[in-house]
Amino acid sequence: MKPIRQLDFLGKRKLALIFSSILLLISVVSFFVNGLSLGIDFTGGSVYEMHFNQSVDLNKMRETLSARGFTDANVQHFGSSEEVLLRLEPVDNVKQQDLSQQVLEAANASQVQPGEMRRVEFVGPQVGDELLDDGGLALLFAFIGVMIYVSIRFEWKFSVGAVLALIHDSVITVGFFSVFGWEFDMTVLSAILAIIGYSINDTIVVYDRIRETFRFSRQTSVEEITNSALNETLGRTILTSFTVFLTVLALVLLGGKTIHGFAIAMLIGVVIGTYSSIYVASALALALGLNKDDLMVTQKENVLDELP
Repeated sequence: MKPIRQLDFLGKRKLALIFSSILLLISVVSFFVNGLSLGIDFTGGSVYEMHFNQSVDLNKMRETLSARGFTDANVQHFGSSEEVLLRLEPVDNVKQQDLSQQVLEAANASQVQPGEMRRVEFVGPQVGDELLDDGGLALLFAFIGVMIYVSIRFEWKFSVGAVLALIHDSVITVGFFSVFGWEFDMTVLSAILAIIGYSINDTIVVYDRIRETFRFSRQTSVEEITNSALNETLGRTILTSFTVFLTVLALVLLGGKTIHGFAIAMLIGVVIGTYSSIYVASALALALGLNKDDLMVTQKENVLDELP
């Protein structure tokens, strides 16, 4: 029975390849040019969140902080022009409480009316380095685990296609943070790991349907089988993605500053992951030479032939 929809997804795979290549190129170039705005979770140092009753002149605040010895201060608006987020690299031989007071005094001296300190965070540089290393290992082990699982459950071309699609999703999602200079901290890394789990689940559903469709349609080509499987799973993919998208969108708008980075990364990841499940993972498997022999069910020889 043919699906109601017959959209030619794979017929557009060259356009999808161009689109993905452009996004990947922008992301990689941005990594080398802009890098990532790593949070203190990874770099170590101090973060101060301050609130003022008037719009804050950031240039004047930077000048005052620099004049008082905080030349490396990174100052930016956070949410509104009255909110300021200030980052400092680790300062030796100064107690954290004294440092916070000095920062607040310098910030207040640069504005017409004094503000108040809302939040202070401090992470040592050694802890930050360890978190960065552990985060990278977590991503590596996630990719290896996915490849092993998919290669056991499916043919190896599927597993390579799935892992390359996950790398595609992760690089592009992180690329957004590099291009726009958004802070990359542990919550964002957690979101990347969650995106890997979400995206591979969607991809496996498509791969399962490709294998099942082939068993009932052995006279058609692998490309037609794959296209049919994508159409059959399209309704499920859209409903699942749209539900997750609405949930994450609510977190972006109402979740507050603490999980804002996590929510933004998840929002981007859901969109990119859905796109890659349809256009990237299956197309990569075909590009690797997926054929009917790979989808054939292994038939056991007749046991009677083995009898003496």
